[in-house]
Amino acid sequence: MSAETQSRPYRQVARAAATEETRRRIVTAFAEALAQRWLDEITLDELATAAGTTRQTVIRLFGGKEGLLDAVVDWMREGVVIRRTLMPGPTAIAVARAVGADYETSGDMLIRLLAQEGRHPGLFTLLDLGRRHHRTWIGEVLAGPIASHPPAEREALTDRLIVATDVYSWKLLRRDAGRSRIETEAAIAALIAAILAARSNDHG
Repeated sequence: MSAETQSRPYRQVARAAATEETRRRIVTAFAEALAQRWLDEITLDELATAAGTTRQTVIRLFGGKEGLLDAVVDWMREGVVIRRTLMPGPTAIAVARAVGADYETSGDMLIRLLAQEGRHPGLFTLLDLGRRHHRTWIGEVLAGPIASHPPAEREALTDRLIVATDVYSWKLLRRDAGRSRIETEAAIAALIAAILAARSNDHG
C-alpha cells in the first residue's frame, strides 16, 4: 500500500471534520442573526462572512434559508433536551430553572420568530414543533401532580402550567419588566406552585 493510499482516509476524515465545523459556524451565525434581525433582512452573504466562508458554501451545505431553518431546529432541539433534562419529580423551582436556562439561550430568537410566523409560513413547522414539545415536556416532568387530578381536569391544568412557563411569560418578566434571571425563575416557580396548589385544593 502506497503512502498516498494510506493518507487518503486521514484526509477524508479531516475534510469531513472541517465541513462539519463550517456547518456549525454557519448555523451559529444564523441563530445569532435570527435573535436580532427579521428573517427577510438576513442575507446569505452576511452569514457567509460571519462564518468565515463563502455564499456558495452556504448554498452547497444548506440550499438556502429553509435549509438553514431546519438546521436551527436541530440545533435548538439538542440544546433543549440538555437544558430541560430533570430528575424525576422535580420541584417547581427546578422546572422554572430549566425553562429559564432554555429561554436565556433561545428566548429572544423565539420571540422574534413568533412575531414573523404569519409572514413566513415556513416558520410554522419550526414553531409548532416547539409548542408541541413544550406541552409534552410539561406533561412528563409534572406527570405526578397532573395525574393526581381527574382526567377531565388535566387538560385545563396543563394549559395553566404552559402559560406559566411559556416564553412570553419569561419575556414579560425578563425583558419587559427587567427582572434578573433569579427573580424571573422565582416568579415562574411561584406561578407553577400556585397553579398546582389551587388545583389540588379544588379537588382535594
